[in-house]
Amino acid sequence: MCAFPGSPRLMKGAIIGIDPFNPLASIVIFQYNPDTMTRTLTPQTAGGQGGDRSEALRLRGAPVEEIKLDVEIDATDQLEQGDALATTLGIYPQLSALEMLIYPKSALVIANTILLAAGTIEVIPAAAPLTLFIWGPKRVLPVRLSSFSITEEAYDAGLNPIRAKVSLGLRVLSYNDLPLTHPGYAIFLAHQVVKEVMATIGSIGSVGGAATMSFSFSAGIGG
Repeated sequence: MCAFPGSPRLMKGAIIGIDPFNPLASIVIFQYNPDTMTRTLTPQTAGGQGGDRSEALRLRGAPVEEIKLDVEIDATDQLEQGDALATTLGIYPQLSALEMLIYPKSALVIANTILLAAGTIEVIPAAAPLTLFIWGPKRVLPVRLSSFSITEEAYDAGLNPIRAKVSLGLRVLSYNDLPLTHPGYAIFLAHQVVKEVMATIGSIGSVGGAATMSFSFSAGIGG
């Protein structure tokens, strides 16, 4: 379907797993941007119920933010155009790229298995790649996948999925969760600085509106 010629070019959201050893394994640019996204922020207050009154308004850090969204993946158009990859594999590669965000690398699994067989007492668990949720230039967030559900809705003759909906739960990682030397620490801090700028812009507009309301109210009383 052709877009209206005068419509602006829509940016695509994405989830990217940064893995230096396999940089192309987990790059997922959304085929269709979700229509809705639910964000839940839980304040991290220092003073609990019945605690010290002097701590009631203190914050221990950034709020804990949870993001939920549904991503649709559909190979119908590619199949109609005879795309070789879609014809052979459907959307299996796109689903796999998302799933690899929560899988340890097979090479590390094999290495740990060898170490255990050799009598190593302690094996270090695999670290997930730095995962970024990108929703436009103002929202680049380090995240951890907290929930993941795939509903496959159609298949080709080889039982490759060709249409699916992926429900994702993302836990934003802030400077409360990451060490100072981790790149995600600086990425989240930059995100907060952008948010502070946006809040200032919004507040300036609100101040102008409040001044207009105050003037109108005073004029009404005077009249």
